[in-house]
Amino acid sequence: MSMMDWDAYRKQLMAGIGDLKQLSPDTVAGYMTASGAGAKTNHLDAKTRELISLAVAVTTRCDGCIAVHSQQAVKHGATREEIAEALGVAVAMNAGAALVYSARALDAVGKADG
Repeated sequence: MSMMDWDAYRKQLMAGIGDLKQLSPDTVAGYMTASGAGAKTNHLDAKTRELISLAVAVTTRCDGCIAVHSQQAVKHGATREEIAEALGVAVAMNAGAALVYSARALDAVGKADG
């Protein structure tokens, strides 16, 4: 079962980014520099960088990032099991952030009634 036509979305996204590049080339160039920085130092392999990217894409709720980095993770040899483990880390991080902010909310409540 597929919820979305990821190939069509990826193509549409790339066209939109192409439009932005025409209007603001330095913005896209800046992104490309940041995006390629890890490959230049190469302390992590491409598959690991893509697994991290996919987990971050989930935590930032970026469908475009999911479309691109899921394809790249598979291209670089990531298995469904490795991807699932990386996504499990994303789930834990989101739960952890909710836990931390729950403590902050309780702190705010404590200051509100006193």
